[in-house]
Amino acid sequence: MYNQHDILLEAGTNELEIVIFHCGPYTFGINVMKVREIIVPLPMTPLPGTPDAVKGLIELRGEVMTVIDLPTVIGVAHDEATEDRLIICEFNGEKSVLRVDSVTEIRRISWEQIDTPNELARGIEGLTNGVVKTGDKMIILLDYEKIALELSRKDIFAREEGRRVQPRDRSNKTIWIAEDSEMLRTLIIETLEEAGYHGLKWFINGKDAFDAFEAGSDCDLLITDIEMPKMDGLHLSKRLREDDRYAELPIIVFSSLISDDLRHKGESVGVNAQITKPEIGRLIETVDAYVL
Repeated sequence: MYNQHDILLEAGTNELEIVIFHCGPYTFGINVMKVREIIVPLPMTPLPGTPDAVKGLIELRGEVMTVIDLPTVIGVAHDEATEDRLIICEFNGEKSVLRVDSVTEIRRISWEQIDTPNELARGIEGLTNGVVKTGDKMIILLDYEKIALELSRKDIFAREEGRRVQPRDRSNKTIWIAEDSEMLRTLIIETLEEAGYHGLKWFINGKDAFDAFEAGSDCDLLITDIEMPKMDGLHLSKRLREDDRYAELPIIVFSSLISDDLRHKGESVGVNAQITKPEIGRLIETVDAYVL
C-alpha cells in the first residue's frame, strides 16, 4: 500500500511516519512500520466467549486474523456516518486487525514532537503512549501492544514464562531500562527482580535515558524499546555507539517491531540483540549472556 520512503529504510533518524485515523471524537496515529495494509470490511466470523472488543475473525488471502474493534476498546460509539476501515497490523511477530471509523492520511513526524499524554487523552487514560500536534491536528498514539496483550491475555503467559527463570544473585549488576509503556516496564522490572537483578534504573523515553548516559553511567547493560516519545530506541542506540564511553555497552532492543524485514535497522546502529515482546524469558536469558 505504501511507497517506501528513505526515512523508513534508514535507522536512527529519530523520525517515523504515522497512518492517521479516527474513532468517535478522537484522532489517532499508528506507526507505518506496523501497518501491512488498509482494507474495507470483510465478512466476519464471531468468536463466542471473547471480550466485547474482539469482534471475530476474518480471512484474508488464506490468513485468519482477529479483529479488534477500537471504538469498543476506548468506550465510544461507532460513527455510523463513516466508512469503516480495517487496518491490518503486524507487531509482536503476529498479525491482527483494528476496525476504525475512517483513515485519512500518512504524515512524517519526529519523535521529538511526541509528548506524554495530556487532557486530550484523559478519557482513555492507560491506553496512550503520547500525543503529537502536527499542523492543526492533535493526534493520540495508542498503546497498541497493551491493548493486544490484554485482549489475548498474553501478558499473563509472559509473566508465567518469566517466573520460570531460576533466581540467583545478580545484585552487583546495573541494568537500565528505557520503556514508555507502564505495563511492559513493570513486567520487565518485576521479572528482572525475580531473576535476582536489583540494580535497576528505568526511563519513560529515550531522551531521558540519553541525558542520564551523557551525565555519566555505571550501567552494565541497556534494555530499550524502539517506539518512545522524544527519542526512539534506535536513535538512542546510535548516539550511544558514537560515544567512546558506550561503544562496548551491551544493548538489547525489546520491541514489538522486531521482524525479518526490520531487524537490519537494529543491526545498523550496533545493538547486540533484538527480542520480540513479550518474550520475557528469552530477554532474561539474553541479559544473563551479556552480563554474567
